[in-house]
Amino acid sequence: MLLFHAGAVVALFYFTWNALFVAIFLYWVGGSLGIGVGYHRLLTHRSFKTPKWLEYVLTLCAATAMEGGPLLWVATHRTHHQFPDEEGDPHSPRDGKWWAHVGWILVGNALRQDASTLSRYVPDLAKDKFHVWITEFHFVPMLILAGLLYAVGGLPFLLWGIFFRMVAGLHATWLVNSATHMWGSRRFETRDLSTNSWWVALLTFGEGWHNNHHAHPASARHGLRWYEIDFNWYAIWILKQLGLASHIQRARLPEHTPLPAAVLAPPDQGTD
Repeated sequence: MLLFHAGAVVALFYFTWNALFVAIFLYWVGGSLGIGVGYHRLLTHRSFKTPKWLEYVLTLCAATAMEGGPLLWVATHRTHHQFPDEEGDPHSPRDGKWWAHVGWILVGNALRQDASTLSRYVPDLAKDKFHVWITEFHFVPMLILAGLLYAVGGLPFLLWGIFFRMVAGLHATWLVNSATHMWGSRRFETRDLSTNSWWVALLTFGEGWHNNHHAHPASARHGLRWYEIDFNWYAIWILKQLGLASHIQRARLPEHTPLPAAVLAPPDQGTD
């Protein structure tokens, strides 16, 4: 982790506009298509369905974010939803702000689960040979990408497209675990500390509408109002228009008057 952050700092001394654009594009590929759409809304919550080939492509995109393989990522997140901000939650700020952000990764046990634990939380993925394989060799797509970037753009592309982009993506994801369980607004009275944070949503392409998500985890759309920008939902909507996404689960809110800070009655559930 120290090496990755050191590489991100060194990248500042090798700045080029092309390298920055490459980093921004790969940040979207790994963080939005990969983590937000692929690992989170598709594999973890099964908020929609796609052809298997597209599911695998999204998984490969997520692997370039260096947040681990699908079995481990999904098992950790499903555990979080089973014990939100309670005993057993792998990254609750009740155990400390730093713990929720990155301490749980550096010194916790959540990422050191054995095969039996993983299979209990991800029986669907454990039956899929591709997901099992990529979980074990999740670093391979990143190594291939690093080689391609160095071949095309030299050290600037490598430092910005891998180190700087990856560190920015990691901290953005960690903010969902930490910031959106500490600061922000609450539309729903959930049994956890989840909040909605517009700035975390911008950094994570829509994952910051976390209180909405905890109230309706199966919903493919997290930004429930038009002003709640949710790029990951827009990507799923585009896939639907292309015939590549179906059985889309959505939480629908009433269309009249703005909602108060907390809404006790759950919205109607719908499927597209």
